[in-house]
Amino acid sequence: MSAIEIPEESLFGLDNLPYGVFAAGGAAPRAGVRVADSVIDLAVALRDEVFAAPALNPFMAEGPARWAAARARITELITAGDLPAGAVRPVRDVELRLPFEIADYVDFYASEHHAANLGRLFRPNADPLMPNWKHLPVGYHGRAGTVVVSGTDVVRPTGQRKGPDDPAPVFGPSIRLDIEAELGFVVGVGSPVGTPVPASAFADRVFGAVLVNDWSARDLQAWEYVPLGPHLGKSFATSVSPWVVPLAALQAARVPLPGQEPKPLPYLCETEDWGLDIDLTVEWNGEVVSRPPYRSMYWSPAQMLAHMTVNGASTRTGDLFASGTISGPERGQRGAFIELTWGGAEPVTVNGEPRTFLQDGDTVTISATAPGSAGGRIGFGEVTATILPARPAGAS
Repeated sequence: MSAIEIPEESLFGLDNLPYGVFAAGGAAPRAGVRVADSVIDLAVALRDEVFAAPALNPFMAEGPARWAAARARITELITAGDLPAGAVRPVRDVELRLPFEIADYVDFYASEHHAANLGRLFRPNADPLMPNWKHLPVGYHGRAGTVVVSGTDVVRPTGQRKGPDDPAPVFGPSIRLDIEAELGFVVGVGSPVGTPVPASAFADRVFGAVLVNDWSARDLQAWEYVPLGPHLGKSFATSVSPWVVPLAALQAARVPLPGQEPKPLPYLCETEDWGLDIDLTVEWNGEVVSRPPYRSMYWSPAQMLAHMTVNGASTRTGDLFASGTISGPERGQRGAFIELTWGGAEPVTVNGEPRTFLQDGDTVTISATAPGSAGGRIGFGEVTATILPARPAGAS
């Protein structure tokens, strides 16, 4: 039998237990739980073939009672030091994979600070927020097929752009490549077509949360987004962290929303608080440039899910919906470089150099922590990627 030593300051203690998918020793990918600096092979530890699948989807589909039972059993085995031989591997010895098969992907726009900053940048002589913004969680439907796991390089996207002095659009690599530091939520139990999911059912449907970087080509986006919204400026890549922090681990992080005025329509009214006290850190080539606070978000994930399904849209196991850029009221809390550098007019210093948007070879890493039930902090791990040069059109 095996025991795992958990340092007191570990972000991956018994109050966390995030799920992921790993491969090791030439074996097929399978589900695991991170504890301290180890990964528990759940198919071995729990003797349950649902965890031998190469994605968390079959387990997530089993629902909240099953999630709670598995978490309790894992905690019991770790506490007793009674893990079967061969069930524990060092994190450094495994390859982390995309933790779940992405069914659909929706990205919201739930930070008032972010939305207002972009409004001031793009519409300096108008109200920063559009008239609908405080009445509903604005979002767009993204591309599930280009959601990738942390560590996957991102190729600079190519497309049409038109600067203010260009007489016509030009084609080429994006020159205003940006990040969006976000939190994503993973649907465990789907809902059928024609059946809205109320905000009160959030915890019955959503399995857990991941970190998200919704890479954005701001120049491509600016030319294409009127009248239908983001398309090629967003669809080339979205990165997610390899660990899914279960909702059960976030109970101590739950806080009231900062306040909603006017009061939302009844279908968006919450019966429980699903604001979350989560602190993110954004590193650009190893240097911290921003610390976005999720607690400042205007719309909650429960409201996002309710709005996403109120028209009868179905959800499926593995659906991912993200918060949109997380930004706070201070400059050092902005979760996108277009805000942080005010459209490129106010560069930030990275490794001694003034920088605005991403260059080839740049690496961006987003990490996060939250209060844990044991009184310390729990971690989400990180989502990281390096920018590769654009490929010529037609290249394979």
